[in-house]
Amino acid sequence: MTPTPNYIPLIRKFLQLESGSAVVLFMAALLAMICANTPLSFMYQWFIETFLFSINEGLMSIFFLVVGLELKRGFLEGQLSHLSQVLLPLVAAIGGMIVPALIYGLVNYGNPVTLQGWATPVATDIAFALGVLSLFGKRVPASLKLFLLMLAIFDDVGAILIIAFFYTSNLSYLSLGIAGILVFILLIFNNLGMKQLFLYLLVGILLWACILHSGIHPTVAGVLLALVIPEDSNQAQSPLHRLENTLHPYVAYGIMPLFALANAGIPLKGLSLDILTDAVVVGIILGLFIGKQLGVFIFSWLLIQLGMAKLPKNSSWMSIYGVSLLCGIGFTMSLFLGTLSFENANNYLREVRLGVIIGSILSGLIGAIVLQMAFTESGFFARKK
Repeated sequence: MTPTPNYIPLIRKFLQLESGSAVVLFMAALLAMICANTPLSFMYQWFIETFLFSINEGLMSIFFLVVGLELKRGFLEGQLSHLSQVLLPLVAAIGGMIVPALIYGLVNYGNPVTLQGWATPVATDIAFALGVLSLFGKRVPASLKLFLLMLAIFDDVGAILIIAFFYTSNLSYLSLGIAGILVFILLIFNNLGMKQLFLYLLVGILLWACILHSGIHPTVAGVLLALVIPEDSNQAQSPLHRLENTLHPYVAYGIMPLFALANAGIPLKGLSLDILTDAVVVGIILGLFIGKQLGVFIFSWLLIQLGMAKLPKNSSWMSIYGVSLLCGIGFTMSLFLGTLSFENANNYLREVRLGVIIGSILSGLIGAIVLQMAFTESGFFARKK
């Protein structure tokens, strides 16, 4: 009997955690909408004014720290170590970023202000996408879950690169220099085999402060810290495993719902149907619902047709198309990128939130319908055995 790879239980645990957190995330978004449109709105506004910076710049750095830890573990432990395993979700993720950005750009061409939101529809919300996929239970091949998980992680890496290269302003070279020194210190810790997590975290906090003042978005500090956290073949003694396992529940059930609560509330008062024709709203909806599915599916199809990759085991083209639709559930990451895009033009934040919510709902609903057809045991769309 072929032994189970040591990373399979970790993937199963990750999928269960993300699927459960999708419910909490949805409840937080619903609560945000209720608070923004009831007599509680004054308390909701106080909450946003008081905690928005701490959540978006502070807690989201912890989210990206966990993403970085997951990515590093994937490369070190096997599931991302071979090109054949990485290529399909990587290329699919690239397509899922390029096409939505192009569609948004076409809709907003000629308006330099609204064009700033081009990055909003390029992201995928891991929790919601896996949450919808988990509704189909054992009918979902493990390889298809892994494909979506890896695609979403690469999608987050793309978001990190976008933040690092496109959301910078008034760079402070002194702060960047100090940040570079701190990264060098972390590398020394790693090379010396130091496994005391508190030392890494202490320097990591200083790194976050320096990057915050450098003009680069501080969430980048979380990824940089993740890359230098040491790994150990003994998982019980591995700082990487201990930190990831400790932080993951707090991120899934605390940080992400808090982010949704602070960013998903849309005041509906004075809202008219005309807003649905706004270029920002239309660009985001089309980017998420049309651009994501086209980018992920077409790039995957081309790669497989060229013989450079294969369909995930026991999956079909219809199930791949359903997953491509689920990738249009941008929600948390799209709200985050949209907020960064228009942080100097707050009058567009309502349009961003509306576009993200509508685009994500459409992607989730249609994606679930397509997957239901893909997993039906009889009929034209039945999965081939």
